[in-house]
Amino acid sequence: MAPGSDVIDRPVVVAGTSSGAPARRWLVPLLLVVGWVLGVAWRMWLSRHIVLPIAHTDEDSYLNTARALAGGPGGFSSENELLRRVGYPMLISPAFLGDRDFGDSYRIVQLINAMVNSALLPLAYLLGRRLFTLRRSYALLGAVVAATLPATVFYAGVAMIDAVMAPLVVAWLLAVHRWITRPGALAAATVGLLVGGFHLLHSRGLVIVAVHAGLVLLLFVRRRINPPVVLAALLPVLAMALVNEAAIRYLGSRVYLLGNTPGGSTIEAVASVQGVVRAGAAVTTQLWYLVVITFGLAGVAWAAAVRELWRPRHGDPARWTLGVALVVTVGVAGGSSVILAGITGKPLDAIYGRYVQMLAPFWLLVGLGVLFTAGRRVVVRRAAVAVALLVVGGTVIAVRLAYVAAQGHSLRYGGFSAPELMVLTGGWRELRPVTGTLVGVAGCLLLVGAALLPRLRLPILGALVVVNLVTMQVIEQRIVRPFVASATPTPQVADVGVRPGERVWASTGVPYILRFNLSHQVTWTDVRWFGDGQPPAAAQVVFVRWAPGQADDWDGAAYGFVRLGGNQAQHWAAWRRI
Repeated sequence: MAPGSDVIDRPVVVAGTSSGAPARRWLVPLLLVVGWVLGVAWRMWLSRHIVLPIAHTDEDSYLNTARALAGGPGGFSSENELLRRVGYPMLISPAFLGDRDFGDSYRIVQLINAMVNSALLPLAYLLGRRLFTLRRSYALLGAVVAATLPATVFYAGVAMIDAVMAPLVVAWLLAVHRWITRPGALAAATVGLLVGGFHLLHSRGLVIVAVHAGLVLLLFVRRRINPPVVLAALLPVLAMALVNEAAIRYLGSRVYLLGNTPGGSTIEAVASVQGVVRAGAAVTTQLWYLVVITFGLAGVAWAAAVRELWRPRHGDPARWTLGVALVVTVGVAGGSSVILAGITGKPLDAIYGRYVQMLAPFWLLVGLGVLFTAGRRVVVRRAAVAVALLVVGGTVIAVRLAYVAAQGHSLRYGGFSAPELMVLTGGWRELRPVTGTLVGVAGCLLLVGAALLPRLRLPILGALVVVNLVTMQVIEQRIVRPFVASATPTPQVADVGVRPGERVWASTGVPYILRFNLSHQVTWTDVRWFGDGQPPAAAQVVFVRWAPGQADDWDGAAYGFVRLGGNQAQHWAAWRRI
């Protein structure tokens, strides 16, 4: 077999027939279906230990809203009026139909997440084939790399919107590519519907809506589309916005908001030279993070995308698609940095990669497309840009961390900030920009070597899949399981004798993670909160602090309650009114 030959692509001549085209036509779809099923199973296996939420308060907000949409009791949400979205709760709300305990509903939510998240595999394959016309084997294995990226997979096990964002990004950009190729009303409506989906799902969709509006305007001004197509592109976005508002009105007061609307604090955070520098450092960190976790491929892709804007090599549709993706990447990184800078009461993050993670699979695939289709000199130049981005970004981050430390402060780090970066750099307690840069550079050089030696391409892609699988396994053991252990109250609410139908309240004296997860197990009513003193007259059962010998230990006997049970080590107990 010649170097770089492709078993999947090679025709098979049989007994005078033209080729094995019918068999080959079904092979890739079959592999994609099998891969999707295996992806769902793998994601469910990774989440097997997560029986209650571990990402507070985002999960609590989505789950309470989903339960209310399904006709059950509501609860609180950490969202605010301006940025409130109900798309993800709508998606998972079927998990709360019928009479089942919370554990079963939560497992169904994980299954919904896994099914949508795994859809990235066929979408990534289509992207590789259409954007760069990659041969089937490269597109297929590249899609497996993208679909197993920890940035994609990590959130599938928890009730968070991020579980569905990466597939939606790839689907949307595929639709944009199709629209530019054939600028008809149906293609425009498809793009508009997906953009509306972003708006319905999360506030970062505002960036995508703005980019979409700019794209429509630019296409119209350049006479590439006519007024009916403009309407076809914009009306679905408006429709999704109306759906969001209708769902909010349906919920009424059953879901009450605890979040603060962005305002003066956000403006003040960036209204000075220091604020602009701080936001710029945060943007740099997020972009550097994308390059590291894609092993330099995002940097290769950005260099190629900028070049594509001026001298297209892959056609007009690819040029427009990559331009849109570039603007969205900078917009999401910048917008999230500004919003996070305006949140008061919390230390700033050393890194918060959650909002840009959805873009990692797309840029990884674009980077692979560049390496596998460009000439030797082009590959080397694009890789040099990626290495420069890694070095400059790592330097900026190192300087920022050193400056903050010199001022006697520390930046928040860990948990859900950038879990795969913790594994790749061994930075369990602190962000390690130098190590991250070295990891990114080493990965980039290996991929360039594979691109220049075609016989190494498939083995290197296979090695990346193994790295992703191992990284997720380490994340599951070192990050997820400790979160589960600290967030799971024992015994369960039903085991201490709390009965369905009882009116339940929770004291703010109970550690907040345990308070939330105790409340989730009460599926028949919204568990409201009270202070450390006398509970409301309507309360029949209360969850309170249990800390004998401490001043904040709650004595229910003084209020006419009897203790049902609880966990003294976790500092909670359930009491029932006599």
